[in-house]
Amino acid sequence: MVSGDPNPPFLRTYKLLIDDRGPPPPPPLPPPPPEKDAVIDLPLIELSRLILEPEECKAEIRLAAAEWGFFQVVGHGVPPELLDRLRKVQANLFRQPFAEKEKGKLLDFAAGYCYTWGTPTATSLSQLSWSEAYHIPMTPSAAPTKLRARRVIDEYATRVAQLSYELAGILAEGFEGKEGRRNIDYIEEHCKPSSCYLRLNRYPPCPIPKGVFGLVPHTDTDFLTIVYQDQVGGLQLLKGGRWITVKPNSSALIVNIGDLFQAWSNDVYRSVRHRVMANLEIERFSIAFQLCPSYETIIHSKKSPSIYRSFTFMEYKQQIKEDVKLFGHKIGLSRFLA
Repeated sequence: MVSGDPNPPFLRTYKLLIDDRGPPPPPPLPPPPPEKDAVIDLPLIELSRLILEPEECKAEIRLAAAEWGFFQVVGHGVPPELLDRLRKVQANLFRQPFAEKEKGKLLDFAAGYCYTWGTPTATSLSQLSWSEAYHIPMTPSAAPTKLRARRVIDEYATRVAQLSYELAGILAEGFEGKEGRRNIDYIEEHCKPSSCYLRLNRYPPCPIPKGVFGLVPHTDTDFLTIVYQDQVGGLQLLKGGRWITVKPNSSALIVNIGDLFQAWSNDVYRSVRHRVMANLEIERFSIAFQLCPSYETIIHSKKSPSIYRSFTFMEYKQQIKEDVKLFGHKIGLSRFLA
């Protein structure tokens, strides 16, 4: 039985930002009727159709990536039993005392594994993410593990990595005609497991009713992200100039396009801004696999005229770091227009 508060000290650490919210607003006007599409089901693709009707299924994947930048997949090959074990392992890890989590020794992954929480660079509540996370590089470990938690996470990571390569290959094959096979080779050559990441997220209950995000609005800095989330909800994406809430699906994994795929495809596929809303009462869990290249990988648009100039993944990451330091948020691909 563990003892000690598992929650990071958000209220104490960010007290100045919270107190700086100003006086409470006047009583609100009656809310307007909810918009018809305020809560939506993302495009849902049954991947088992890749066997019986592969071209139709691939076309649906590419269309969803182009029109939405987000879609859901079922028939993804990750057993429900494994997802159930993963849920239990993740909840147990995050419910350890905060002091123990901060030591970064609850898991025995390779170098680069770390525990983070909040947003150290935040200068306003709008820049603060009310969440905590384990960042786990998929670098193979030389020694076998005795920890059950790591074995479960490794098993999940292996399966979802295979899925990410399959989906990335389908997308890469779709935007360059005869060059499709070469694009698939590019993904396999540059996005080795050792350059990919797993991020375990927990969004603790947030006692501040307004003005705080579980995860601030952003786009993903990778080729592809695959997310498994619980049923609490809170994920929103920006579409048509407004934020819409994604309805959870217990059987599905969520796939979204990252900045690198948008640049590489020359805007055929879109990296869409998304966020997680903080919840007053209920904690939320998710786990994200990020398909990333090595730092020296050159990203260049595959069509002419190119919308973006060529850049390395390291250059892109460094620019984001500088922008966050200067402005409090990521600017992203607009920094790299041709």
